[in-house]
Amino acid sequence: MTRAESCRIIMHVDMNAFFASVEQQRNPELRGKPIAVIGRGRTVVTTASYEARAFGVKTGMNSWQAKRACPQLIFVVGDNRKYTWTSTRIIEMMRDYTPLVEVFSIDEAFLDVTHSLEIFGSAERIAALLKERIREQFGLTCSIGIAPNKMLAKLASEMKKPDGLTVIEPGEVKRVLERLPVKELCGIGRKTERQLFLLGIRTCGELGRFPVAILRNKFGIVGDHLSRMGRGEDDSPVIPAEEAAEVKSVGHSMTLDTDINERREILTYLLQLSEMVGRRARRYGVRGKTVTLSIRYADFDTWVGRQETLSCYINRSEDIYREITAILESIVLTQPVRLLGVRLSNLRYDSDQLPLLTEQRKELFLTDAMDAVNDRYGNFTVTFGSLLDAGKLRDKGSKVISPAWRPDGLRNVEVK
Repeated sequence: MTRAESCRIIMHVDMNAFFASVEQQRNPELRGKPIAVIGRGRTVVTTASYEARAFGVKTGMNSWQAKRACPQLIFVVGDNRKYTWTSTRIIEMMRDYTPLVEVFSIDEAFLDVTHSLEIFGSAERIAALLKERIREQFGLTCSIGIAPNKMLAKLASEMKKPDGLTVIEPGEVKRVLERLPVKELCGIGRKTERQLFLLGIRTCGELGRFPVAILRNKFGIVGDHLSRMGRGEDDSPVIPAEEAAEVKSVGHSMTLDTDINERREILTYLLQLSEMVGRRARRYGVRGKTVTLSIRYADFDTWVGRQETLSCYINRSEDIYREITAILESIVLTQPVRLLGVRLSNLRYDSDQLPLLTEQRKELFLTDAMDAVNDRYGNFTVTFGSLLDAGKLRDKGSKVISPAWRPDGLRNVEVK
């Protein structure tokens, strides 16, 4: 633990079973009952209430597995408008206690309250006030962790759920980590856990004491980071959205209600995704030079991704779609498709200068006019004829929002 870290006071707020809890509060008949939130027409559990979790229902389960674990389980189709609206209001509430709020996902955020203690007295009091306001205004609970850095604060918030409050003091870090399995740390997945296990490392205490040179030889520069994690060190700041680094990509992906293998259907979804990506890129004034197509098959384990770097920068939906179509033609599909994604990267900010050619200016004005109408009256009010012809197809994608959602700025958003 560095001296600078020991002086910081970081909070991690984690909303409990967020999607399910929002649904239970909006519908009193669901309160106290086991429910699972799923996408429209989907068979995969997005999140489950604590009543359902008590029976073993988990995120990622198929509906038949969840129903077998809990025969009385109630399935609820998720509504991302409810979740984003509630999340945005809660984030605004957090900013009443500190301007340093970093949204980690739709139901998680970090707060640096180091300089807020002069006003509120203690981090525990801030946590209590925030929990009380969230409960009173939304009927929801959250678990809060308080620690000297972000990594430890997130760890602390996981220790008592639901509705918990856990504080890790600087002097307690070594004791807390000594026998803690490495997999409990955010950032250490199953693959890294297995690699550490082969080195004889099972706990954070063992990781922190392990020779850094060997970790560096095994993991490269990540080895130094893993060593610091084992000792509970993390000097990353809490970064508000307005201070976040420049975005590196603009992307959307969509998990489909039914598996598809007809190229006509695939192209319809890709056109929709290309329009979503292009529109957001234009809204924030960026163009990209690299276009990426992502495909996940019906088994949801096999992933295909391919990208193409162009000679010029683009953000028009038609241009993105043309490149995506060319990439698709180079791929031999071996299974029905479950998920499609389109991403524009290698970005630069757009110039305000109008194109020199008359035809290009017309295209720009037409695109601007379409965006203006859709901004005012809703997505796809004005759209491509092929999407209108495919009417019902456009609505078959799941509308449950990704945990990677952010309320502010330009982000790589997935709709899952």
